[in-house]
Amino acid sequence: MRRLKVMVLAMVLSLAVSVPWVFAEAPKVSGSASVGVFSNYVWRGQKLSNSYVIQPSVGITYNGFGINLWSNIDPDFGDDLEITETDLTIDYAFDVEKFGFDVGLIYYGLEGAPDTAELYATVSYDTLLSPSLTLYYDIDEGDGGFAVFSIGHSFELARKIALNLGGSVSINFDNEVMGYDSEGDTFTNFYNGEVSASLSIPVTGSITIEPVVAWSFPLSNDAEHALSAISDDGDKDIIYGGITLSLSF
Repeated sequence: MRRLKVMVLAMVLSLAVSVPWVFAEAPKVSGSASVGVFSNYVWRGQKLSNSYVIQPSVGITYNGFGINLWSNIDPDFGDDLEITETDLTIDYAFDVEKFGFDVGLIYYGLEGAPDTAELYATVSYDTLLSPSLTLYYDIDEGDGGFAVFSIGHSFELARKIALNLGGSVSINFDNEVMGYDSEGDTFTNFYNGEVSASLSIPVTGSITIEPVVAWSFPLSNDAEHALSAISDDGDKDIIYGGITLSLSF
């Protein structure tokens, strides 16, 4: 019931901020849907599955406001395919010259663990390597922060296929969701790094296939201990991959 109340409240708030734009001229409406199959569910360096997972997503944006619903389906969690997580994200994105800004709320609906929620803000800059910084603050179970700095670049290949290379480093700020150090305490320290490579392969004007491979690894002794304890089988250096089919409309 708690999860349902929060999701309903989030949807109501999203509609409320969007209503003033209903009568604006030339509204910019777009949507997307995707389904990905990955060798494991890896989130911020935490390996949260022991087998492949299926991750569907659907979202819509209207004049900068967006709402997205994402799920993780794990065939190894129970006897059958089971939804282990459903996340609702509400955000607002806008640009100021070469700067891009995105602020929002993520509600994490979890199976087998307490639900939680994060506020976040991202700033990016349109230049070489497209640097961006995202700050998260868990307002519920984690009661702490998390930061991710990322860079990336795309190379256009033949037939409009793009090779996307990216990397990121993260820092934990006493966020309980991110685990504990060897003394059993929350910690502030570097958390995980990740490098990835993917291909964006257009099938039609609105359908894209994207295979990806990534490597995630701890950046501190505190993170190494936390990731070993949290990850489903104790892994902390993780290579994983998958493929996503996306539809834009």
